[in-house]
Amino acid sequence: MAEKTVAAPAEVASQTSDREGTRAEERYVSPPVDIYETKEGLMLVADLPGVTAEGLDIQVKDDILTINGRVRPQMLGEPVYCEFELLSFFRQFQLAEDVDTSRITAQLRNGVLELSLPKAEAAKPKTIKVELG
Repeated sequence: MAEKTVAAPAEVASQTSDREGTRAEERYVSPPVDIYETKEGLMLVADLPGVTAEGLDIQVKDDILTINGRVRPQMLGEPVYCEFELLSFFRQFQLAEDVDTSRITAQLRNGVLELSLPKAEAAKPKTIKVELG
């Protein structure tokens, strides 16, 4: 699985123009990920602090896995002074042909996303039993 580098999500890139806008362009951060290979397939673990299940969008299109997590800060009042900003997350990966995209599962717990990317049956190694005749 290789990372597919993009400048910004398509909907953000298409909104940019020469005229002055009323809102600042949304910024994204690439979440740190760990990828593990098992006998069954790949396991991707991504850190997405502040992202809830409602703010998480995971898609596979044309063998490209897209992770888009939007952070919705819960402020108790008007900010007077801020030293950091919570940014949304965006990252894409090129999937290998041997990943069964119909069986991908996702689980989000405490800001940690776990994606299970199982291998297709045709890609799994098979043992052939030899009989003596």
